[in-house]
Amino acid sequence: MAKEMIAMLLAGGQGSRLYALTEKLAKPAVPFGGKYRIIDFPLSNCVNSGIDTVGILTQYQPLVLNEYIGNGQPWDLDRLQGGVHVLPPYQKSSGSDWYKGTANAIYQNISFIERYDPKYVIILSGDQICKQDYSDFLRFHKEKNAEFSVAVMEVPWEEASRFGLMVADGDDKITEFQEKPKEPKSNLASMGIYIFNWDILRKYLEEDEANPESENDFGNNIIPSLLRDGRRMYAYHFDGYWKDVGTISSLWEANMEVLDPEHSGINLFDSNWKIYSRNSGMTGHKICKGAVVENSMITDGCRIKGSVKHSVLFAGVKVEDGAIVEDAVVMGGTVIKAGAVVKHCIVAENVTIGENAVVGSMPSGDENGVATIGAGVTVGNGAKVGPQAMVRTNVEGGEEV
Repeated sequence: MAKEMIAMLLAGGQGSRLYALTEKLAKPAVPFGGKYRIIDFPLSNCVNSGIDTVGILTQYQPLVLNEYIGNGQPWDLDRLQGGVHVLPPYQKSSGSDWYKGTANAIYQNISFIERYDPKYVIILSGDQICKQDYSDFLRFHKEKNAEFSVAVMEVPWEEASRFGLMVADGDDKITEFQEKPKEPKSNLASMGIYIFNWDILRKYLEEDEANPESENDFGNNIIPSLLRDGRRMYAYHFDGYWKDVGTISSLWEANMEVLDPEHSGINLFDSNWKIYSRNSGMTGHKICKGAVVENSMITDGCRIKGSVKHSVLFAGVKVEDGAIVEDAVVMGGTVIKAGAVVKHCIVAENVTIGENAVVGSMPSGDENGVATIGAGVTVGNGAKVGPQAMVRTNVEGGEEV
């Protein structure tokens, strides 16, 4: 059965700049905003935009991600015709295996796309926090009679050289592409979200694969080839919330912005554009007598006896008597024991922070780094973890890191 548009979601990223958080986890599976994982955002956008067929291309540490997605039921993507499909790289008789680049990942799944005979294919990134109506993007693509469209966002000129930039004319037609240029000609940053006519995408994927010199990458190879051939290419201006959470500081900032939806532009409480996730299956949270909770997101199963201010607590976090949590992102199943102080940091899943231990500190002067504790780590009683530390292994009681 032919579909008008299907989505291909690139979720194979290693997320190496998230260090301890992605050692055992694909970047799109990293927890976010109390009860979500990063991949919930593009999946929910698909459902809310009327796209019911999604291929998720996984590669690095995919086990948690695969288990989390399951049959797609939380996102209403458990369909007989279409639905969600996890597409790991697979060995073929020709010998191709690991995805070599973003374009090669889609190329290896041409047969999957063919099953649905779509007119359009939208290519999404699995490692961005973004609420976007893809149906509006498709309407733009059709109105322009485009063969390729890219979602762009205006960024401050002084930051433009950090991005891939689209130079466009007054009609939004793309005339040039600059990859992280020293002297930018545009401040329209590519969001890495593309709509292609399927016949065009297939042609350029096959040509790219046949070129032994190619890096098989959309930004470095496919887009320059489209420009070279004078294809009808347009830039779609997106003005909603978008954040590439590729670094510890950007992930921490995005979580903090969840606590201020009026000013930050990300509202997880918007009933008109819900972000769906797999339920933790835990009981409700409990805030005990004497506890203090201010401007925080407290999720299912939490037990709070201490003080929590301006923080995001995921499912099943326990904060014992006298413990202080401030400006922190604390992921599921973590226990913060009595008297511990946890500030300006990210604590991964199933961590134990011992009695009277100190993790991180509020920024002073030029130091504003975010302390990070990896999954499953135990920080011993009375231990101290510095404000910019990256902890992957257990810290003994009384030890300073």
